[in-house]
Amino acid sequence: MSEQTPDLPVSQGEPTPAPVFETRKGMWSAGSSDTSGYNGLVVSKAMPGRTEPPFGDPFDAIHSRAIELVPALSGARFLFDRGELTIYVPRENLVEVAQAFRDDAHLRFEVCVSVSGVHYPEETGAELHSVYHLLSYTHNRRVRLEVTCSDDDPHIPSLAAVYPMVDWHERETWDMFGIVYDGHPP
Repeated sequence: MSEQTPDLPVSQGEPTPAPVFETRKGMWSAGSSDTSGYNGLVVSKAMPGRTEPPFGDPFDAIHSRAIELVPALSGARFLFDRGELTIYVPRENLVEVAQAFRDDAHLRFEVCVSVSGVHYPEETGAELHSVYHLLSYTHNRRVRLEVTCSDDDPHIPSLAAVYPMVDWHERETWDMFGIVYDGHPP
């Protein structure tokens, strides 16, 4: 059994790697000559994996409270990377999760700072992602919720009833990515 040195931080679990879907060589592409000096550069592209707790405080508390409030999150993917927690929420549970994160005294994420879209054409069946950045003024914490949908079924429930300030953000994400936010106010 190894002992933890008291002056060193506890190491956090690294995200498990996801399958690589593309490998690029050189600075620009494989089809052009590279005069930048980065010809030896090799970059492997993959979707983020998942991270298992412990994440460290306060993220462990957010994780356990979220699962306690919304049991459907027990099988959800959690990613803790670079000091940020992302929770991949099934779209049918998005409104329930957002309400729980807003209303629960232990979480109290009062504000959805932004909604953005991301298109991953390589992720078949989940090409479109809608990302919600939540902020708790009460506890001075941030968390990210991410929901996926396919190009063929680009529907995600609107959070405008939970966070009225997402109205414009959802409109912009629809305009840029084609994600339809069901229940969005006219």
